[in-house]
Amino acid sequence: MYKRILLAVDGSKHSLRATEEAIKIASFTNDCAIDLVFVADYAKAKNEVLHAQSQEELTLARRQRLLPIEEQLKANNINYQLNILHGEPAPTIVDYANKENFDMTIIGSRGLNSLQEMVLGSVSHKVVKRVNGPVLIVK
Repeated sequence: MYKRILLAVDGSKHSLRATEEAIKIASFTNDCAIDLVFVADYAKAKNEVLHAQSQEELTLARRQRLLPIEEQLKANNINYQLNILHGEPAPTIVDYANKENFDMTIIGSRGLNSLQEMVLGSVSHKVVKRVNGPVLIVK
């Protein structure tokens, strides 16, 4: 079964649903571990930094966005590790997934910015095309 799962999240409703599916899959194996990945998008980071009072406040705001996801994982006794990466979401997720050689990558079908995804192409679409391994897109 799946021993290592990459779960890419952004705090959206779709990433919450992706978390539910990751929990179901991880529950089939006793020693399954989930790498929870949040990408601090360079395009949005400038705005976040300008509105944050300090680095600690910025980190706390990002962690609060992920709190419901972490609570779901903890409530289901899922072994996980949170990784906050920096960069453009799709290439950063693809690079991390391919370097770490996960058994499966799970991602929500849409993130927080639907308009940008319609114009530029969704992060999940880019991930499914470029990750070397199974990818589950949850809508």
